[in-house]
Amino acid sequence: MEFETQNGHLMWDGCDTVALAEKFGTPLYVFSQTMIEEKCQELQRDFVEKYENVRVAFASKAFSTLAMLKIVQQQGFSLDVVSDGELYTAIKADFPAAHIEMNGNNKSIEELAMAIDYGVGRIIVDSLQEVDLIAAIAKEKNKTVDILFRITPEVNVQTHSFISTGQKDSKFGIPIDEAILFPQIQNAIETPEVNFLGFHFHVGSQLFDNHAHLSAVTIALDLVKLVKASFDYTIKELNFGGGFGVQYTDADQPKPFSYFTDPMMEKVLEFCEAEQFPQPAVVIEPGRSIVAEAGISLHTIGAIKELPGLRKYVSIDGGMTDNIRPGLYEAEYTGILANKADDAAVEKVTVSGKACESTDILVKDIELPTVETGDIFATFSTGAYGFSMASNYNKLAIPAVVLTKAGQAEIIVKRQTLDQIIQNEEIPEFLK
Repeated sequence: MEFETQNGHLMWDGCDTVALAEKFGTPLYVFSQTMIEEKCQELQRDFVEKYENVRVAFASKAFSTLAMLKIVQQQGFSLDVVSDGELYTAIKADFPAAHIEMNGNNKSIEELAMAIDYGVGRIIVDSLQEVDLIAAIAKEKNKTVDILFRITPEVNVQTHSFISTGQKDSKFGIPIDEAILFPQIQNAIETPEVNFLGFHFHVGSQLFDNHAHLSAVTIALDLVKLVKASFDYTIKELNFGGGFGVQYTDADQPKPFSYFTDPMMEKVLEFCEAEQFPQPAVVIEPGRSIVAEAGISLHTIGAIKELPGLRKYVSIDGGMTDNIRPGLYEAEYTGILANKADDAAVEKVTVSGKACESTDILVKDIELPTVETGDIFATFSTGAYGFSMASNYNKLAIPAVVLTKAGQAEIIVKRQTLDQIIQNEEIPEFLK
């Protein structure tokens, strides 16, 4: 992993990470606004400005805070949300309703009503009952809702099975089976409260090869042609999801966004020319690929346990409560001692968390300088799904989040207090 140092300390967007740990405490999430904006600018240059009628919707499940949504809005992107909490965050950030897409495989009546009241730009239908449910709510509110159908393109991807979503056996999307999908399409076309725009798919996450995306695009375009032939209906929008891989360790070799978007757009444009079909709007939904590498986590080393002939454990003041991905997905990370960033590695250790679980291991067998209690361990590429998936397991507090830019650093999420952990708890009268 590439990183900058100064006076032996890890620097992040011009900030001394050891000084950040001292000022804000640990565990601590640190995000580089500069790196986030660089990813956004790459998307602008190689996708938005390169092709007509396209847009980027940030998948906010990767990292959803008021500050992050302000950055997304300033970059001119749309927003993908999957819950009332993510939508509420967007509302509080004054994110334009027309540029919000509501996803999710089991949207509640309350969530759909909230989305329709706010006037979100799209609701992406993920189940067979959803069109009628949306229509009923929209009719009651005297509104019309733009929708897309999320389809399962049935493609195989090279990723962990837990983050593969485009196969037929998936909780996400509607199978491309005429007996299942086409009655839904006809219903959407005939229902006045909904405006059927097109199709959405997401084949999986952390992908380094574009073949699954391209196969899914071909399947989606074939479906566009079939809908035209079957219903004399012209599809106006296609959403190709995200899933573009990032670097967690040196073994990961991520591709530029254009590696995915250029051949996908080539297929769309060739199809439209061959079929004399008006180009539909094309949307992509990157999340992880915008924020993952921009974020690091800082922890303080505490207990050190050496088991001769077996392993040396060094424990941090956090763990699976602020980064559950290693335990959940067998995700691999790497990092350094932020306060010994220029020192040579001299020992192999396993970085373990403090939660009461054997799976609470952050990094196995990493080469580091001599580790001492009080050292600051920095984990790279924790910008996606670290804070988003943080929990209070063992009643541990959710860490603070700091945003850095050009040597400046400010809190964008305060550290959770012990009182806040139990603020919703009550003792019933019959226990008093």
